[in-house]
Amino acid sequence: MVSQTTFRVIDAFDGPHRGRVLRLRLQNGDAPSLRSLKGARLRAVSPDGVERFARVDGFPLVGGRASDESIRRTGRIDVTVTQEGSGEDQLTIAATWEVTADGVGPHLSEGLEAPDRRCRDTIG
Repeated sequence: MVSQTTFRVIDAFDGPHRGRVLRLRLQNGDAPSLRSLKGARLRAVSPDGVERFARVDGFPLVGGRASDESIRRTGRIDVTVTQEGSGEDQLTIAATWEVTADGVGPHLSEGLEAPDRRCRDTIG
């Protein structure tokens, strides 16, 4: 069973190309794998109780290249998100918000084969 992972937003800013970059610090639960975070739906709650949802689009290179090891070691991860239902009248996810991600967890590599990274296209 995968436990609920909780983060605290320690910084948030608009991304250089699209979306919003959230700098997250692990508060509770196991450090998730990048694979489980990519595409995950996050629930963010402000200190005032305002709730917003966002989808993880990727991992910016702002703080260096993300890896499963760096998340486990530091408890921090930067994610690029697209906020659901964003509009001018809505608050954007900001520092001090609490973020939860259900269904994400550590990479369970035991007993699994490594992904095949060979190019399947051939020229000929």
